[in-house]
Amino acid sequence: MKKLTIETVLEVYDSVSELPQDVQELMQQAQEAREKAYAPYSSFRVGAAMKLQNGEVVLGNNQENAAYPSGLCAERVAVFYAGATYPGVAINVIALTVRSLNHVVDTPTPPCGSCRQALAEYEVNQGTPMVVYFMGEKGSVVKAASIKDLLPLIFDSSFLQSK
Repeated sequence: MKKLTIETVLEVYDSVSELPQDVQELMQQAQEAREKAYAPYSSFRVGAAMKLQNGEVVLGNNQENAAYPSGLCAERVAVFYAGATYPGVAINVIALTVRSLNHVVDTPTPPCGSCRQALAEYEVNQGTPMVVYFMGEKGSVVKAASIKDLLPLIFDSSFLQSK
């Protein structure tokens, strides 16, 4: 038997104001996208802003549906739009923010597992890491240097290939 140790190192900023200016602006765009979310069932709004290698910024927000599995998270709305509109263009940085209409969210809220997997697919395919910044409505911001820091044992297409 062997033991496998996985270590993730994340950076934590006390507030948005500590972030580099370009990331502050990206987080502001994510906050604006968050406020346009369609979340009548959960009252939990999520906004995403992705800076692409070509300089374009792609936005997304969660889109709920009365048939709950039919909704889509902000991260996947944005990454699928980026893939459809700018195929082959790398995603450099992602900013994520959440807000509940029922309570103040002051804890950094990372992407859900499904979104981590969807983002991992794009990161693996582009061959370069995506930097991810995530926060609640206010308070500290966490930075992951790669999706692999949030999903260290990535399932990708290499598992589907014949050996």
